[in-house]
Amino acid sequence: MPNGDGLPQGVDPGKASVARMYDAMLGGEHNFAIDREAVAAFTAIDPQVRTLARANRAFLGRAVRFLVDAGVRQFIDLGSGIPTQGNVHEVAQAACPGAKVVYVDNDPVAVAHSEALLADNPDATIVAADIRDPAGVLSSPQVGKLLDFEQPVAVLMITILHFITPDQDPAGIVAAFRDALPADSWLALTHATDEDRPDTAAAVGQLYRDRATSPVTARSHGEIAALFDGFDLVDPGLVYVPLWRPDPLDEVPENPSRYWVYAGVGRKLG
Repeated sequence: MPNGDGLPQGVDPGKASVARMYDAMLGGEHNFAIDREAVAAFTAIDPQVRTLARANRAFLGRAVRFLVDAGVRQFIDLGSGIPTQGNVHEVAQAACPGAKVVYVDNDPVAVAHSEALLADNPDATIVAADIRDPAGVLSSPQVGKLLDFEQPVAVLMITILHFITPDQDPAGIVAAFRDALPADSWLALTHATDEDRPDTAAAVGQLYRDRATSPVTARSHGEIAALFDGFDLVDPGLVYVPLWRPDPLDEVPENPSRYWVYAGVGRKLG
């Protein structure tokens, strides 16, 4: 139900939303002035923020195609955001018709647009839930109806875990999803780092604290790699996002640390 401002229930018009900001970075139309203002402030800190967002989105497509080639037919996309070009179900189902995709987001705008987009797709659905509640996500009727946990499942955590603060235990969240997965399942994630550009990461973190509904916690390569506990990282390991298995025509930057987001894909051990 909309609130008094005509917005979906739960939307705070005084704060930028992570999902809507990402939509604005990618050139989408499902965002508000306050989100575009926050992106403009982000761009003042790092002028290539839109390039970074596109590189992150491109990694998602490459990872999904890799996972389909590896035999995965089921996906959970956590913190999926507002639908845009190259959505997981579009990539997966183009490569393998009938692939199942469950999106998960707690942003009311993202959920509303996802419901509209997926209304006629029997193999994809959206769960209005928070990844900080893995049990709630995994026990949702949508997950139970669409996914078979006797078969491999790929969990996607794309630019979401850096919005989980240390006290919210990101490693514990990943472990909860890992422990629910059958053998030969997968984890793909991207995560902001503060290693090579600490000043930028600190400024961005402050911006999100001041303007958005979710703060950012950038982490080191070691801290991000530790999130893959129980998974075997595939080549090339945990690398800056444009370096993860680029397509032949992709431009690989001379200084990849400018893309201050790490990416990796791992297969569940055992």
